Amino acid sequence: MAAAVAGVLRGGLLPQAGWLPTLQTVRHGSKAVTRHWRVMHYQRQKLMAVTEYIPPRPAVSPRCLPPPPKPPREESGLIRVLRREIAAVFRDHRMIAVCQNVAISGEDKLLMRHQLRKHKILVKIFPNQVLKPFLEDSKYKSLLPLFVGHNMLLVSEEPKVKEMVRILKMMPFLPLLGGCIDDTILSSQGFLNYAKLPSQALLQGELLGGLSFLLAQTHTLLQRQPMQLTALLDQHIRQQQEGDSARTASEKPDPPEPVLDS
Repeated sequence: MAAAVAGVLRGGLLPQAGWLPTLQTVRHGSKAVTRHWRVMHYQRQKLMAVTEYIPPRPAVSPRCLPPPPKPPREESGLIRVLRREIAAVFRDHRMIAVCQNVAISGEDKLLMRHQLRKHKILVKIFPNQVLKPFLEDSKYKSLLPLFVGHNMLLVSEEPKVKEMVRILKMMPFLPLLGGCIDDTILSSQGFLNYAKLPSQALLQGELLGGLSFLLAQTHTLLQRQPMQLTALLDQHIRQQQEGDSARTASEKPDPPEPVLDS
């Protein structure tokens, strides 16, 4: 009875056989902490300073050496496609004009493309980082100073300079920088002078007329000498015939005198 009262006073009942206590107090011993920073002994500091490794200085300063070669950058598929397209543009088109790609409205740009396409003039835009390496290794190297900033190319299979200049005059904010026609480098003034030239059909007609006149004149000159020679020979033969007839008439014997009968 006294034991039961003592268990109740301690706050619980005594554990019965086969039961485990829900709470168990375990007392751990203290551990020695050895990872605190401690000041090194001054003799050890001297020893570490004396035995510190000092690497040898290089004979040439690293700042004087050339930088190591950078690994070559691999070209993406887009750059290869653009390079092939640029080569095809410069190979298949006789007229290539370079214009400054200024900021214009989408409506004006669409109108300009439509008017140029009527005359079979196409607008091509390529990034300079792809276009400049192509020009450096080609015969169009003189066009490199024109490609500063954003540019556009006006290309056509035939030199439609008059039509292009007329359309660009309607848009004065789109300057013409230069270009090439039939592998001949031209400036903007060169394009204007080329546009003032007569058409190819007119030039061909004038050339054909001049050649026909020269041919007729040559034919006349070649026939003049034989005709003169023929006329001289005819006159000489006529004169010989007249001389022979006169000589024959003079050498003809007189008729015999009549005999008188005695």
